Amino acid sequence: MVACASSLSLTVLVAAMMASAATAQLSATFYDTSCPNALSTIRSAVTAAVNNESRMGASLLRLHFHDCFVDGCDASVLLADNGTLVGEQGAIPNNGSLRGFSVVDNIKRQVEAVCPRTVSCADILAVAARDSVVALGGPSWTVLLGRRDSTTASKTNAERDLPPPSFDLVNLTASFANKNLSTADLVALSGAHTIGQAQCQNFRDRIYNETPIDASFATSRQANCPRTAPTGDTNLAPLDTTTPNAFDNAYYSNLVSQKGLLHSDQVLFNGSSTDSMVSNFASNASAFSSAFATAMVNMGNIAPKTGTAGEIRLNCSRVN
Repeated sequence: MVACASSLSLTVLVAAMMASAATAQLSATFYDTSCPNALSTIRSAVTAAVNNESRMGASLLRLHFHDCFVDGCDASVLLADNGTLVGEQGAIPNNGSLRGFSVVDNIKRQVEAVCPRTVSCADILAVAARDSVVALGGPSWTVLLGRRDSTTASKTNAERDLPPPSFDLVNLTASFANKNLSTADLVALSGAHTIGQAQCQNFRDRIYNETPIDASFATSRQANCPRTAPTGDTNLAPLDTTTPNAFDNAYYSNLVSQKGLLHSDQVLFNGSSTDSMVSNFASNASAFSSAFATAMVNMGNIAPKTGTAGEIRLNCSRVN
């Protein structure tokens, strides 16, 4: 009995060690030895892309968010459909709106040139998001690294897990809680809407039918977003009309003034439990910067594949 018990204990111990290795903590120094030029290579490519088109900063940041919220931060969002895979890019929240794939491909080629088969596409997305924010004048933070890339993707999971712009505060809070993110993370990460643009179809109902909304703001948005959707409705509007190309705290000031473009924006300041956080970020830029940096690290920790899970893709759009 003693021998059997010892054997069982050893088996359990080995299994526990293997599980621990597979879910190892991410590390800020993960590439210090294996690819010391990884971060500088990514930063240079991102800075060039954002300088060429400021909107690209928001697009790269959004790619990281849409990746992490669907089965974890594993670059599944980058996988293109093929004969055996129906991925996330065609999902309703992504179809026709996700962009920046060619920039990511360019970064991957540059990183592969200096460190072949070493840096994951998932880590590239995480670093590119940070560098995009910095390039637009926002805060920096230490990106934890060591993610590996998935070999699968799911259109179904993307449509289930990505919160739509029609969500109210209860649903938004639940959506973030499902990813182990707090209400504070929700409010801070929503501040990413201080850059980028939204499609008319995602705010049409708000600007014509909702309250509270600033009347002049609604009228100005209606000028480029007709009540009835035309054929090929592709009109865009900046999420932050005050400083659309600067990563700052103007988004929160807009909410206080009832100028949130999306329904899911304005519900953060509408006589709810998050009003005080919005007011604080509106009046205190450093408080927002600090909270956003913390929330980005928290989001980057959503179910990463580490150890021997997944793979290091050689091409971000397909499995090896």
